[in-house]
Amino acid sequence: MPIKVEIRERVAEVVIDHPPVNALDSAAWHELAATIERVGRDPEVRCVLLRSEGKGFCAGVDIKELQAHGERIVDVNRGNYLSFRAVRACEVPVVSAVHGYIIGGGIGLCGASDVVIAADDAFFSLPEIDRGAMGGASHLARMLPLHKVRALFFTGGRCPADEAYRLGAVEKVVPRAALLDEARAFCAVIAGKSRRALVLAKESLNGIEPQDVDRSYRFEQGFTLEMYMSPDSQKSRDAFVEGKQAARF
Repeated sequence: MPIKVEIRERVAEVVIDHPPVNALDSAAWHELAATIERVGRDPEVRCVLLRSEGKGFCAGVDIKELQAHGERIVDVNRGNYLSFRAVRACEVPVVSAVHGYIIGGGIGLCGASDVVIAADDAFFSLPEIDRGAMGGASHLARMLPLHKVRALFFTGGRCPADEAYRLGAVEKVVPRAALLDEARAFCAVIAGKSRRALVLAKESLNGIEPQDVDRSYRFEQGFTLEMYMSPDSQKSRDAFVEGKQAARF
């Protein structure tokens, strides 16, 4: 299974482990959403630690699945939406510990999280413009300033961990080898609090946000579907599957 769970000392570790790059297909996105909802409701859990095994945190959706089964775009979109919503709506705080690449859907997971701790090799990117898709800016906008989001979105560029830290998106940047220990230590502080207080605090903090990120993301997904129907989208996906950085237009 691509999603694993281990509960220790009132912290639920939800681990993405789907080689080679932790790109999730439609079924895995739905599994992730259901898993986060389930552990968040567990009365013994006071914090969720979301992390990954392998070379990077998450490479987003499985584009090769969509190449083979184009009709699954709606199911993939739904799985993304449910996963990001599950993280943000989780009854207790969600801390994402990220390393390597945080791409596409990985941005959604981080942007929906309450806290992000990053390894020094981490970078954040929304390459949708080169993959024939849209979406993800709603969650990136919870992390980075407006003009930085637009610069990254239009270019498909990268924001390294130290720059994300400077801009306030990341709580701390730590050596790659220390990521898990640092993240567990941070979660342990949260897990020492009253669950009732944490639940109320999470609901309160979500309620005072100026933007409904779930609604905004669903709005974005309408443009994802519109882009997906374009010949340019097919050309972009073909280029990716063939190992090219981006299609030429």
